[in-house]
Amino acid sequence: MRTDPVADALISIKNCEMAAKKECMCKPASKLLGRILEVMKKHGYIEDYKYIDDRKSGIYVVKLWQKINDCKAIKPRYKVKKNEFEKFEKRYLPSRDIGLLIVSTSHGVMSHREAREKGIGGRLVAYVY
Repeated sequence: MRTDPVADALISIKNCEMAAKKECMCKPASKLLGRILEVMKKHGYIEDYKYIDDRKSGIYVVKLWQKINDCKAIKPRYKVKKNEFEKFEKRYLPSRDIGLLIVSTSHGVMSHREAREKGIGGRLVAYVY
């Protein structure tokens, strides 16, 4: 059975947050994971991240700020239309203005708020709050 590298990385980040660690190593690295980390950095959930080439699949080293209560991958990756985000906010986030749904769209990976502003839908990838 194959595992999802995005799910493994997000669980690893959550576990390091709960253990009050300053850094977390996520491997194997992928482009999707890098874009998810970029969204998390942009919205202030992580301090920074860096890619290290280990001549295999790569590693992301993530610097943590102790601001994450929960983050997980969403499986299956549901299709979401531009006006359906509220239904999934109620399902995955604790409150209306707390947290992010991370969405993969035709315009790249972004938060659900950005996707709603641009009027586009996509597939739910993860959530964080």
